[in-house]
Amino acid sequence: MNKYLRIIFFGFLIWLIVFIVSVAIYPIHESNRPFFESIMPVVITLGTIIFSILYFRDIKEDLIKEGIIVGILWLLVNIIIDLFFFMEGPMKMSPADYMMDIGFTYLIIPIITIGITFILENRGE
Repeated sequence: MNKYLRIIFFGFLIWLIVFIVSVAIYPIHESNRPFFESIMPVVITLGTIIFSILYFRDIKEDLIKEGIIVGILWLLVNIIIDLFFFMEGPMKMSPADYMMDIGFTYLIIPIITIGITFILENRGE
């Protein structure tokens, strides 16, 4: 599989896992929103770590650069897919409301990918 297709596919799978979990636990959103809001970053973190492990196990050079690229692309994939649901689709949120409520949480993704690749790059020192 082409490198960039693989990156985009993994980014989509992160989004899909988050979406499935959010739909499954949506009743919590209505009854206990703070708990729901605490669960979602954990799910994003878990998905990002799983796909980072799968992706970076085959990368041997320019790890930090790769971590930055992958993190930004996964961030963009997640936000772009969300835009269809939260701005254009049934949820109807303004861009500012979306970023404050959901979008900002996706910054976890590049933080994790860059952190993992920094550790991998410097593990021999």
